[in-house]
Amino acid sequence: MKKSGNTILVTGGGSGIGRALAEAFHAAGNTVIVAGRRRAALDAVVAANPGIEAVELDVTDAAGLAAAAAALVVRFPDLNVLVNNAGIMRHENLRDPAHLADAEATIVTNLLGPIRLTATLLPHLETRPAATVINVTSGLAFVPLAGTPTYSATKAGLHSYTMALRRQLAGTAVEVIELAPPYVQTELTGAAQAVDPRAMPLAEFIAEVMAILDADPTPKEVIVERCRPLRHAAENGTLAEIFEALAAF
Repeated sequence: MKKSGNTILVTGGGSGIGRALAEAFHAAGNTVIVAGRRRAALDAVVAANPGIEAVELDVTDAAGLAAAAAALVVRFPDLNVLVNNAGIMRHENLRDPAHLADAEATIVTNLLGPIRLTATLLPHLETRPAATVINVTSGLAFVPLAGTPTYSATKAGLHSYTMALRRQLAGTAVEVIELAPPYVQTELTGAAQAVDPRAMPLAEFIAEVMAILDADPTPKEVIVERCRPLRHAAENGTLAEIFEALAAF
């Protein structure tokens, strides 16, 4: 991945990891577009970071997504990097039928959203001389959290999709990278997570991610040290142990 001079679209860019990544990419000399459903959050990012652009984009709206992506390419013809970061995380009681609404919303946002947006933008990205797709998964793609089963499943699915996408694009100018965060201090599950001392500070996480992305060649997977026990649990024979520890978290 080029370190600067890119035009980067970051979904879920109004807050959390998405916003922090957008700001880091902007500071590194890239043109950055933050996308999301909440106009006020996007405007706050733009106000704090002159030069960052913003577009309203709902990855759960299939018809609207196609139209918005088409308009985006017209407005930003140099777009060459897509960061699929938008996602939701909800706790579910699988014994309660009411959980199904949360499960379906999670699948549409976390898995169908990135698949749809990638499919829509890929023909354009393949025309760029140095393009990249970055899919943000999770350490829970490798060891699920029992309390968030559908979130974990969607991230595992996105991991598999990313592997297949990388293989199918081998030999093209489009690079495919997976970024798997650990538990990070954001408001993904609510305000308490943002100050939870068990979570990795957001600034620390972003600094480590950017250092990994600076490597030449760029790794296919961006895994910070805190996430390595999850990523390699199966190989290390610790999956069952970590799964139970997470379940009691």
